[in-house]
Amino acid sequence: MKKIINSSQAPAAIGPYSQAVEANGFLFVSGQLPVDPALGKISSHSIEEQTEQVFFNIKAILDEAGYSFSDVIKSTVFLADMADFAAMNNVYKKYYSVDCPARSAFAVKALPLGALVEIETIACKTKA
Repeated sequence: MKKIINSSQAPAAIGPYSQAVEANGFLFVSGQLPVDPALGKISSHSIEEQTEQVFFNIKAILDEAGYSFSDVIKSTVFLADMADFAAMNNVYKKYYSVDCPARSAFAVKALPLGALVEIETIACKTKA
């Protein structure tokens, strides 16, 4: 059974997709852009600020579904410019410093809304 997850604390989807879908103990969070949900647009310009906003958005969705960053098992990072990798990584490691999830990072030709970064996340509830 799948459950659609939507948080009012994260930006609404900009297309025909859900913020997240939960199925069989897994949470699949759609790629999050650095959109400020209060403004409905990207308001930050640096890669560091944009990465922080992406993590705020991911956290809101994880919280809504009853997950946390410690439940994250895989992240995929999309960058508009691979030259921003180190700066993005400095923010990323504030959220994942112990038992880090698996991760891929790619430079892409462009991201929606002119974003510098987008991150998608998979979390899993493990049984003790």
